[in-house]
Amino acid sequence: MELLTISKAAKKLGVHPNSLRNWEKQGLIKPVRLPGGQRRYSMDELNRLLQSGQLDAGQEGVVLYARVSTKKQADAGNLNRQLERLRQYVIESHYRVVAEVTDVASGLNQKRRGLTNVLKLAERGEYKKLIIEYPDRLARFGYSYIERHLRYCGVEIVAIAEKEPEDAQSELVRDLLAIVTSFSARLYSARGRKKVRQGFRELIAEASQNEKTEEQQEEAD
Repeated sequence: MELLTISKAAKKLGVHPNSLRNWEKQGLIKPVRLPGGQRRYSMDELNRLLQSGQLDAGQEGVVLYARVSTKKQADAGNLNRQLERLRQYVIESHYRVVAEVTDVASGLNQKRRGLTNVLKLAERGEYKKLIIEYPDRLARFGYSYIERHLRYCGVEIVAIAEKEPEDAQSELVRDLLAIVTSFSARLYSARGRKKVRQGFRELIAEASQNEKTEEQQEEAD
């Protein structure tokens, strides 16, 4: 009896390997487990699943997209934890995962490889929903243009969280600093850019200090 690895079985069915994991949890497919715990799939089981018609029942194709701004965040596990939250949502919603796409780049970067793949898959009609954690994971600015293009391709964006976590605010500060530096580069010399950058940092620090002072005063009252 021929047994296929999860990647080969997924390719045979034209789905993402995570779809097979999800179907196993739903009882739609039963893999053979090797002594080491690895999954293997028989051709008989794959053919049975194909002929059952269960693949199309409630299994809308989706793409997961996760992004962090820096390699440090990725190394700290932020990217993987973000993906796990998206996967859990997909399992609970009974969707079929077509692809998982990630980027380690600023939300201002318009040439992200992962974002490009998301758009290409949409243009080929390979999925119906794009699952993200919250809008800024997809784009810091220009979100509405991406949303409009995806809608034109028949894709709906689903953000599973309405509010950014508190640690995401530091990313916003970095992105704003990048914007100011970029514009100042067009207006000033290298020395002038440095002054603008330093002034912007001092402004942010002052605003942060003022906010803490106000909070302390409110607690004292």
